[in-house]
Amino acid sequence: TPAKQGKAASPAAAAGSGSGDKLNASVTAQGELVRKLKADKAGKPEVDEAVKKLLALKAEFKSATGQDWKPGMTITKAAAAPAGGSADAINAATAAQGDLVRKLKTEKAAKPEIDAAVKKLLALKAEYKAATGKDWKPAAEPKAAPKKAASPPAAATAELTGPGAAIDAAIKGQGETVRKLKTEKADKAAIDEAVKKLLSLKAEFKAATGADWKPAEQKKETKGKENKKPEASAPAADGEKSETQKKRDAKKAEKANKKAAHKSDEAGGQVEAKDEGPDVSSGKYGTQEMNQSKDKPSTVLTPVKELGMKMNEKTVTVRGRVHTSRAKGKQCFFVIRQQQVTIQCLAFVNESISKQMVNFIANVTKESIVDVEAVVKKVDEKIESCTQQDVELHVKQVWVVSASDPRLPLQIEDAARQLTEENEGTFARVNQDVRLDNRVLDLRTPTNQAIFRLEAGVCQLFRDTLAKKGFVEIHTPKIISAASEGGANVFKVSYFKGSAFLAQSPQLYKQMAIAGDFEKVFTVGGVFRAEDSNTHRHLTEFVGLDLEMAFKFHYHEVVDTIGDLFTQMFRGLRDKYSQEIETVSQQFPCEPFKFLDPPLRLEFPEAVEMLKEAGVEMGDEDDLSTPNEKLLGRIVKAKYDTDYFILDKYPLAVRPFYTMPDPVDGKYSNSYDMFMRGEEILSGAQRIHNTEFLIERAKHHGIELNTIASYIDSFRYGCPPHAGGGIGMERVTMLYLGLDNIRKTSMFPRDPKRLTP
Repeated sequence: TPAKQGKAASPAAAAGSGSGDKLNASVTAQGELVRKLKADKAGKPEVDEAVKKLLALKAEFKSATGQDWKPGMTITKAAAAPAGGSADAINAATAAQGDLVRKLKTEKAAKPEIDAAVKKLLALKAEYKAATGKDWKPAAEPKAAPKKAASPPAAATAELTGPGAAIDAAIKGQGETVRKLKTEKADKAAIDEAVKKLLSLKAEFKAATGADWKPAEQKKETKGKENKKPEASAPAADGEKSETQKKRDAKKAEKANKKAAHKSDEAGGQVEAKDEGPDVSSGKYGTQEMNQSKDKPSTVLTPVKELGMKMNEKTVTVRGRVHTSRAKGKQCFFVIRQQQVTIQCLAFVNESISKQMVNFIANVTKESIVDVEAVVKKVDEKIESCTQQDVELHVKQVWVVSASDPRLPLQIEDAARQLTEENEGTFARVNQDVRLDNRVLDLRTPTNQAIFRLEAGVCQLFRDTLAKKGFVEIHTPKIISAASEGGANVFKVSYFKGSAFLAQSPQLYKQMAIAGDFEKVFTVGGVFRAEDSNTHRHLTEFVGLDLEMAFKFHYHEVVDTIGDLFTQMFRGLRDKYSQEIETVSQQFPCEPFKFLDPPLRLEFPEAVEMLKEAGVEMGDEDDLSTPNEKLLGRIVKAKYDTDYFILDKYPLAVRPFYTMPDPVDGKYSNSYDMFMRGEEILSGAQRIHNTEFLIERAKHHGIELNTIASYIDSFRYGCPPHAGGGIGMERVTMLYLGLDNIRKTSMFPRDPKRLTP
């Protein structure tokens, strides 16, 4: 037998079933020792030495048998090398050992395993030289399959005999099993086991035949390339022309193997793990079961914004979204985002982090929510791409709390990027409709986080400032029996057996509260306007910040109160939301908002005169058009260096029926608008509180009295003189930040063309 050929026998031939059985027993025993040492919590050097010996034994086993070691496996005897110690036998063994070395390096196996395989390869080459007197070269490697058949290679599978034919049949059967399990969406563990068995059979096939297993239909593809291959009947020509072709075939085979492995991974079978050694990180990563509030763990989650130099070397747990991820070799960098703040994390293979864990982290989809346990580490150079620039997190554990779909309708980086003339066309542009159609994703950008946090500040400052001035917050109905302000710009809705309207303004109810002796009131709520206006500043539904106030002698008491309200709001935004303002300006640059204290106040005739001096043609009682408002804003900014001003004494003809006329000049009224960056953000006036005069003005405007009867009746029993105004919250936010579209400051905007999401 080959094992008894004496000195002439090759090392490969010596690895018969007897030596394989002995190595199998040694690997099993060493594995038990490693498990015992870990269970006993032995010292790290002792465990490392035992693991190193285990890997060396596995490598020796594979070299001797041509198979990967597995618990309880059957050793395939067909893998033995040819007998005789001849040059052909040694040549075949050397070629096989070379393939093994390349495979180990490609799979990035453990260094001891590669070293053992290389050592054996060098020994085989030396034996070949001793037997032939020549250095071994790959070109001398024979192609077994073509020599046996004069027909095209496609017939090779059909001519398999003995163990090769039996294994080929088993592979086909196992392949069908795998496909069936995937089609039926079987349990992941069942698919993994089936894929594992399939790969084992393919390895056994290669050991028995010396060739990779391929389906018959794949081999038929060579027919179209016969012009590039030598005739089977001309082996001499094959020897002369095969070198380049061999390299091409090797590359194709390698690509095919990688593609197959990638597909197996996508299907849930992490089959490569068997070649990456023991998973020392088992139990430190994975996907958490769905949270159904079953437990109340004591884990403390640290806010990312608190991570800095003062926490260096401390172990923390953070929760956030995977913003970006980049894997390279045995390490993976990824960024965790928590609202507006980000921090870089690093996972790399070491004694406690396995390659399997790094691969898992690298494959967590963007926008997934994860819990990361890590050590805070200071960095030598600032991390410019993150908000936390002085530290990074060195990962210990990673758990997926909620996984995101891998395909995102928009990328957060694209939605958050500032587009300039220089980079226009270089990066993807996310247009307004795509953002609004996928608002949940769009809201996650740092800019949107900042916009809506600042907008919450607008609302809070409005409430707090008025509360300090003695105002009472009230809540008014949004379903009413008649149009709030008359006209056709109102939404009509069915109301049981009749009809109703959505409130255009809380105006009437604020006045009723004043008549009810509340003296100073404000309300925050939805306002509905059925205006078919598709502009940058109009919405069909917005949040109204409305106030009403009884005054003692003159409506300017109210104007002064509102002017101071805005001054306090602007100051609060500047002082409390500087970080949000800076974040927004990084994507949408704008000059800082400027205001005066006390605010600038102009009268309407002055504004008309300023516009006429600028070349605008308009009548003294004409309302301001949008272009004229913007021009006036630029003129005021240039002259007074303020973005906010009050315009008093509007023409009576352009104001609602309940506006009090000016007592001196009946062409004008006791009404006012307020402006930010040349756009109106508040409209207000002294209201008519006398019943007879109110009826007269309503008739003048052509309003049917029966539709506003309850409103008129509110003033029959005495009402103090009062004034107020209404503010659009979204418009204030837009103009304070210098944004170009009100849809950027409405979380879920409604306009004539949008009702979703």
